[in-house]
Amino acid sequence: MSPESIEVRPLAGAVGAEIGGVDLRDLSDDAFARVREALLTHGAVFFRDQTFDPDAQIAFARRFGEPEVHPIVEGMDGRPEMLRVHKPAGASASFGVGWHTDNSFFERPSLGSVLYGETIPPVGGDTLYASMEAAYQALSPRMQSFLGDLRAVHSASRAYDPDGVGREKYEGKAPLRYRYSEAVHEEVEHPVVRTHVDTGARSIYVNPMFTQRICDLAESESHAILEMLYQHCARPDFQCRFRWTPGAVALWDNRQVWHYAMDDYREHERVMYRVTIAGERPV
Repeated sequence: MSPESIEVRPLAGAVGAEIGGVDLRDLSDDAFARVREALLTHGAVFFRDQTFDPDAQIAFARRFGEPEVHPIVEGMDGRPEMLRVHKPAGASASFGVGWHTDNSFFERPSLGSVLYGETIPPVGGDTLYASMEAAYQALSPRMQSFLGDLRAVHSASRAYDPDGVGREKYEGKAPLRYRYSEAVHEEVEHPVVRTHVDTGARSIYVNPMFTQRICDLAESESHAILEMLYQHCARPDFQCRFRWTPGAVALWDNRQVWHYAMDDYREHERVMYRVTIAGERPV
């Protein structure tokens, strides 16, 4: 497979591209470099008609960095770095629903995520992506300057507290099983605006799922600024929407995009497989 056979088709002006002419199981170094370049440029890239078994998906993720083991969500037997995200027919989706960036509550948050669709509903279950680089660039210079020195606290407590998500997940009675640990309530600080280590671009790095508060501000001030940023970052002109098909793969850069899993397919089953890739401490 040569880099020349790879076709990159942007999905929207701010974020997202579909890549054709590629088999992710058989990428030359030059072809992989083209995929990585597209990821850095578009924030999220998508592939159709792929055939991944767990080992092939993990091997693809490993080309970007070391796959992570989630401290709360249990991975697959024998492959702890892979999550089987199963939503049965008749149930609500409960994983990844709401704007967020994966694992920002880690001291070294995830660099990227690789999601493979095995069983896909005939309609619904799309994933939305939003560019935090575009959101930052759309702020006024004065607001950019104000946010530049701020830090925020991130924690898994809202997303994974047993009283909020349901104790059945911690009791092994749900398709996706959780294990309780101190990681649920640990807190970590990250800059409100981070600089991408590969591109140098600046992006907003707070999200409604994991960000708790902005440091050194009164509670009312922190709440007001975060709510302003969340409304700003969720503007449609920063977004794209990906329609899943069986065998599709989504690869996104958690350092520069939010994503949101739609919960609009209750009557249908869905089975996905996710691997996240370890990143660096944000600066």
